[in-house]
Amino acid sequence: MAELPFWKAKSLEEMTPGEWESLCDGCGLCCLNKLEDWDTGDVVFTCVGCRLLDGDTGRCKSYENRKEIVEDCIQLTPEEVRSIKWLPPTCGYRLVRDGEDLKWWHPLVSGDPETVHEAGISVRGRTVNEEAVEIEDYEDYVVDWPLTAGNGQ
Repeated sequence: MAELPFWKAKSLEEMTPGEWESLCDGCGLCCLNKLEDWDTGDVVFTCVGCRLLDGDTGRCKSYENRKEIVEDCIQLTPEEVRSIKWLPPTCGYRLVRDGEDLKWWHPLVSGDPETVHEAGISVRGRTVNEEAVEIEDYEDYVVDWPLTAGNGQ
């Protein structure tokens, strides 16, 4: 009988650093600026990407140094994954947290980091850099596709 893949066999806390990092599908949705309603706590996504997000590739321009450059960049940990409510429904961390399997286009399943883009899940080609938008104008850039991408896939 074949051995289960690590994301089915281990909890988030049991994963090695390499396994943890590989759960990221490279979609870039975490790097979009979000707006939170102070009264309700509801969070909406904008298509305004972090200044380190490369909109053409969907990847961070300085992943290793991102916390030093962008102070409020969220370093996902098992604790963060368990508490963050805005993780997109396609997020590998969220899927594993919720006991679900990774999607067909996830690089760990497909073997190809391009499938997340081919499936229309990623931010590639859909963002505006935050340096080009005034923060008071973020409401003009609210989008729903980060929460609807991959429905039925």
